[in-house]
This record gives sequence, structure tokens and C-alpha cells, in this order.
Amino acid sequence: MSDTSSVRLDQWLDVACLFKTRSEAQKACNGGKVDVNGLPAKPHRTVKPGDQIRISRPYGRKQTIIVRGIAEKHLPKAEARTLYEDTSPAPSPEEVHIRRLERQWRASMRPARAPNKRERRTLRKLKEGDF
Repeated sequence: MSDTSSVRLDQWLDVACLFKTRSEAQKACNGGKVDVNGLPAKPHRTVKPGDQIRISRPYGRKQTIIVRGIAEKHLPKAEARTLYEDTSPAPSPEEVHIRRLERQWRASMRPARAPNKRERRTLRKLKEGDF
């Protein structure tokens, strides 16, 4: 891009390390999880300093960001954090506890190994409804 005062939303979200990848940022934008200045935003929308971005995170959490800088290429994480100001309220102790429990539950539900042939057949039958 020749104009450095604005950049695509999905690209900026990725560079600012608010999403792990640009494709995750695109999915969030297309899924209606990202608003810019109070309006739903598509991935190709341009972002400029002063814009307010609201991201819907899991468990009903909302993250509010104010754009402070623009970058088109990846930066070290410490520098990337200077591109925005996070104005979201800090999570309450209850929210922190719930998130911790959720992480522990998810980790315990993860199988220790890949299912064998018999288990795959059983899972397939359960998913397809063949009992």
C-alpha cells in the first residue's frame, strides 16, 4: 500500500497481535465479531488512527481498542502493543476463575491419543446417528 495513514482491518488486527493470523481476523470480521466506530466491519475496511474497534471475544467478553498507530508489516509483540490502546475493563475475579475452570475442563477432555479404528467407527456412528 502506498498510503500509510490507513490499512486493511484484517491486516492491522493481525499485525497488532489481536488475532493469531490474518485469516482468523478475516473470519472474525466476516462473522460480525468486529465493529469499527460502532458499525459492523468487513475485513477490507480501512483503519486509521483514532478509530475505535470493538471485538467480541469468547464467553461474552468485549474488547475495546482505540487505534493509535498503523503498521502494514509484522512487528515484535512489544512494538505491536503500541499500535493500540486497550480501554476494556479488566475482567472480574469471577470471570478469571470461570476462564481458568474452562481451560482446565477443556484440557481434561482432550484425548491423550488419537482414536483407534474401533473408536473412529463408534464416533462416526454417533455423529451420523446410526445406533
